[in-house]
Amino acid sequence: MFDRLREDISTFKRRDPAARSTLEIFFLYPGLKAIRMHRRANWCYRRRMFFLARWISQRAARKTGIEIHPAATIGRRFFIDHGTGVVIGETTVIGDDVMIYQGVTLGGTGKDTGKRHPTIGNNVMIGAGAKVLGPFKVGDNSNIAAGAVVLDEIPPDCTAVGVPAHIVRRNGVRVDDLDQVVRHVLDSGGSVRLIGDDQQLAAIGAGGVLRDIETTHGVLRLDELVRFRDPAEGAASLALRAGRPEALGFYLDQ
Repeated sequence: MFDRLREDISTFKRRDPAARSTLEIFFLYPGLKAIRMHRRANWCYRRRMFFLARWISQRAARKTGIEIHPAATIGRRFFIDHGTGVVIGETTVIGDDVMIYQGVTLGGTGKDTGKRHPTIGNNVMIGAGAKVLGPFKVGDNSNIAAGAVVLDEIPPDCTAVGVPAHIVRRNGVRVDDLDQVVRHVLDSGGSVRLIGDDQQLAAIGAGGVLRDIETTHGVLRLDELVRFRDPAEGAASLALRAGRPEALGFYLDQ
């Protein structure tokens, strides 16, 4: 118990440059208070003490402005900055090293039953006022911009912005730049060839000409992107690697 508390305090101290002391974090930070109270509520909920679990969670909401359903699953080193207005739904699953800001909602759309809320991967950052709604996954190491409304799955290592949210970066590479490369080749009379296997099937994300390219394998996830030549030269070649480089190739030939 004390090891987990020390880990929590260390997380807040590391993540918040305004934190001045351990005592300040322990006694005055609503995010830490809400997380500690959620652990007690979750302990009661898993032992079918539903009324007591709900009582603890509602008491935490009144004291901190952060409402976490007692059934929600939360990983280690979870950090809530400021915290006012945060809502985390019943079937939400949150991985390790996740950071969220004030006004974030991890909720449902009202159209689903059973698993209704999102699964947040490891090392995800969700900006102030963002809404993640539905039973899909936000992949590891992804960032959700402030004010975004996420209604579909976000692959790992992506940045999503807007209403509804769309992906603007994958592995540090702007999606707009990738779309520009593809459009340049197609407009110049080039062809697009996609080679892959069913292991790499996944949603590529929002918009651009890439979504309009159909293949027998579906759409391939951009897990890693390496650009070889500038599109201004009249040709472009991109390679995608998803753990098994030999299994996946993406070529733009003119």
